[in-house]
Amino acid sequence: MALGGAAALVGLRPQPADAEPPPETTRLRIGKVAAACTAPEFLAEELLRPEGFSDVQYVELQVVPGVLKSLAAGTTDISMITVLPTVMRLDAGDPIVVLGGVHVGCYELFGTDRVRSIRDLKGKTVGVWAEEDGEHVYISIMAAYVGLDPRKDITWVSQSPDEAIPLLAKGKIDAYMVFPPFARELREKKIGHTVVKTAVDRPWSQYFCCMAVGNREFVRKHPAATKRALRGILKGADICALEPERAARFVVDKGFTRFPGYTPRYDHTLQTLKELPYGKWREYDPADTIRFAALRLHEIGMIKSSPQKILAQSTDWRFLNDLKKELKA
Repeated sequence: MALGGAAALVGLRPQPADAEPPPETTRLRIGKVAAACTAPEFLAEELLRPEGFSDVQYVELQVVPGVLKSLAAGTTDISMITVLPTVMRLDAGDPIVVLGGVHVGCYELFGTDRVRSIRDLKGKTVGVWAEEDGEHVYISIMAAYVGLDPRKDITWVSQSPDEAIPLLAKGKIDAYMVFPPFARELREKKIGHTVVKTAVDRPWSQYFCCMAVGNREFVRKHPAATKRALRGILKGADICALEPERAARFVVDKGFTRFPGYTPRYDHTLQTLKELPYGKWREYDPADTIRFAALRLHEIGMIKSSPQKILAQSTDWRFLNDLKKELKA
């Protein structure tokens, strides 16, 4: 009921789904990281039931590499996930497939007064949640983009947000990249300042940040279920764009963005949903994002495969192309 009005706005009607084959399975397992920017997959909990999924499970995973490992192992079926670490796992041969883009720009790099631009990271200490997590890889390609060597020019330390934020405030680390809801917290507490905001700063704002990714065997065996699952996530993105207030209340009330030591706040979540361009899934070409990410990662030696190889072997746009026609704005 909480999502009924918004769902009607984005076409939550039985006719399109009923005209298709039913899902081959009624169980859907979604990898979950408690980040407000992934609200579309949380909203999908209600949207997936009319699609024929009677058993929707969210598998709690703390960091992006964990989500990718779960997809590759087949312990989850589909997830929203950051594109750069995903391309690295595709290069490594993991049995996952990219299905479409969902939204742009959830990452924000904060720095002390010693860091005013990406070039200022040379010789500095930068905190990231984990090696090969989204933050580490994003900062690496940003550094390389302006001529730095991320392996030699930056000292990396692995820290969770609750560890890193006090250190950033005291100047004991020079920069830290966060995703929602932590960007709002840093601004509210006047800790550091924004160096790069991927939702608005080029070239990062021109490409998807988070994409829908499926387990390869699940997609192969369950094409009807895959399309229906992707439809639920993309309808969730539309609700975020059309009714962010309703979406934020649902996400917070359900506790989807609860981190250890952090209580999700409605105002922070709402601001996140208002700032992120969720409607871009119709406009941007996901192949452009994979191509850009693969080129940047190849340049700094983080992958060996060409963009063409990754696109040919590890993407499947057929469901997205159908849904773009069906779910017209």
